[in-house]
Amino acid sequence: MQISLRPARSRNAPVLPLPAPLLASEGARVILGGDPGLDGLAAPIVPGPASLFGPRGACLAGPGGPLFVCDTGHHRVLGWHRAPATDGQPADFVLGQPDFSREGRNAKGEVTATSLNVPTGIAAADGILAVADAWNHRVLLWFGLPERGGRPADVVLGQADFSGGLINRGSDQAAADTLNWCYGVAIIDGRLLVADTGNRRVLVWDTIPTRNGTPADLVLGQRGPTIRDENAGAGANALGMRWPHGIAMLDGRILVADAGDNRVMVWNHLPRADGVPCDFMLGQADMAGVDHNRAAYYPTAGAMNMPYGLAVLQDRLVVADTASSRLLGFEAGGLAMGAEASRLAGQASFGDKGDNRWGFPARDSLCWPYNVAACENTLVVADSGNNRILLWEAAP
Repeated sequence: MQISLRPARSRNAPVLPLPAPLLASEGARVILGGDPGLDGLAAPIVPGPASLFGPRGACLAGPGGPLFVCDTGHHRVLGWHRAPATDGQPADFVLGQPDFSREGRNAKGEVTATSLNVPTGIAAADGILAVADAWNHRVLLWFGLPERGGRPADVVLGQADFSGGLINRGSDQAAADTLNWCYGVAIIDGRLLVADTGNRRVLVWDTIPTRNGTPADLVLGQRGPTIRDENAGAGANALGMRWPHGIAMLDGRILVADAGDNRVMVWNHLPRADGVPCDFMLGQADMAGVDHNRAAYYPTAGAMNMPYGLAVLQDRLVVADTASSRLLGFEAGGLAMGAEASRLAGQASFGDKGDNRWGFPARDSLCWPYNVAACENTLVVADSGNNRILLWEAAP
């Protein structure tokens, strides 16, 4: 007799129509990391060129590569010169550690231009690599994509120099040139955008900075650069944030995944002044909503539970609905207040949840997908709970 690992569905669970697939039904084309043991459980994770420990970010700089992965638990970034073509393909070089066998925060040493401490967000565009070095409270920039291990960063933001690693440079107050647990980063139309998560805001640089410690030009989520209050010091609203992470742009709209308030904030245009409220939200029915799954146990096509990652895949917005272990797809033309997703990956229906669908990892399952990045038809998924990266093609 076969025993199901999936719990019985409640009588109150929603019965929803099957959604259109977001990604190819056969699952990921390539899987990196996540090797299971003989019993189907994860093997001990020892740092090496093919192992990953809780990766929280990854991106392809182009269709053929290179690929960069924030191997967050090992405090390093792994690089592949070309987009991997086979499962488990080892990385070509490593940043943040002296070699593939080493791990530890800041390589168990001081904060430097070559060290990392919980690297999370990562973006590559226009020949620039940006890494949100979250627990050093800084963003590192490389001009010219790294091609070898140990290459130091060229510019640091959030700190005065490469030796700094304190929250807001040791001050109790935020500023336009400080950071606090920065978890997300994006390069969009020549601008740099950073989710300064601990300061409950997103910072925008109108051009990519070339000098250490350059202050940001714009603040979203707070009324000014020195304020760091949760939800801008009020109840949930259209201005403030609680736990911003992913950032994307779709058809000129700026989108921010506010994981702490279980929603995605949308500005129809990039504001020109600090503290401009967003125009509408996804994941909640109104601007005051903050509950996960809109206060229900089961998810729906219009609700979210700790959404961390955002990407634009072809003409669709992809949301990593992390705590429901699924990816939601929204058509660009259908974005509006509380809009429902039309496509899905990782679960069978919009009413389902559960890590790996309450089973073992599969090519088409997810466990706490932390971040997503798109490159043409390929979605790069940081499947953090499964200790792996997925290269997964878009569905027609």
